[in-house]
Amino acid sequence: MFQTKRWNLMNDTTYNQRVINDAAELLKSGSTVAFPTETVYGLGADARNEVAVARIFEAKGRPTDNPLIAHVATKDQLKKLVRVLSPVAEKLIDHFSPGPLTYVLPSNGMCATNVTAGLSTIGIRLPGHPVAQELLKQCDIPIAAPSANISGKPSPTTAEHVWADLQGKIAGLLDGGPTGVGVESTVIDCTQEIPIILRPGGVTREQLEEVIGSVMVDPALANAEDKPRAPGMKYKHYAPEVPLWLVEGSLQDVIDAQGEKIKRIGVMASTETASELQADTIISLGSKKSLNDIAANLYDALRTFKEGDIDLILCETFPELGIGQAIMNRLKKAASEYIMEK
Repeated sequence: MFQTKRWNLMNDTTYNQRVINDAAELLKSGSTVAFPTETVYGLGADARNEVAVARIFEAKGRPTDNPLIAHVATKDQLKKLVRVLSPVAEKLIDHFSPGPLTYVLPSNGMCATNVTAGLSTIGIRLPGHPVAQELLKQCDIPIAAPSANISGKPSPTTAEHVWADLQGKIAGLLDGGPTGVGVESTVIDCTQEIPIILRPGGVTREQLEEVIGSVMVDPALANAEDKPRAPGMKYKHYAPEVPLWLVEGSLQDVIDAQGEKIKRIGVMASTETASELQADTIISLGSKKSLNDIAANLYDALRTFKEGDIDLILCETFPELGIGQAIMNRLKKAASEYIMEK
């Protein structure tokens, strides 16, 4: 057990700089520190240090064949971790980074093998959150950082989520308030002639195609048997404490039908749908007109439903357009049933 140190960042530049310096020193010494990014909170360790990286897997209970993303502050730092950077990758980096886009590139072996899970490629991201940026600049080393949660649970979008999962298991937590995007970064494989989305996320396929033209979506997203080439491609993820059913169609019909068998039903829905429902607990994720809001609220809503309070969660489905692709990808991985109601 660790005595997890928690720093609350405030509107005090001098204090924040001192705190970030302290967190950077912990990371450089081989410890694990959770910190905010613009997508979700990450759990960081020195990506070059195999023992330090192993502490991430231990704290999260994460399978070791699930690769990690290396985080860096600058394009120059990224270049030090790869064998070659294609013109397409350079164009994407110049347009989208810092931001919620992870690039899968040919690894030069600089990072520990447990970061890449033995693959010849590595995922690298330049996060846009100011705390993450400053921390990475102070460290001046690549930081491996998956989401800062127990493996399989909904990802953390607040420091409270991290604290609930990892207090006593990690050395430190930088509390920078709620994250923005709410779902993890998009992962794009830039080693192919036509880049391939391995995980939908904060940058949409439509946005990518505006910059580089044709982009493919990996069919392995639907095949859990394939060896994962990026985080989130294998194993059950994002699951709440109680069963979650996705409902395409009338939520109220399913609520009414299940109400005779199941004691307490919770619902996650858009504001428009929620206003028309009757159930034990209803959480509005945001308006259908703003899928970005729904993405930002998704993981917090999944964590709200606790075993003992609710027996079943029902959630409506959303259009798989733009960030809706990432929302539905996460919901399908979290759900135990998919119901189509006419």
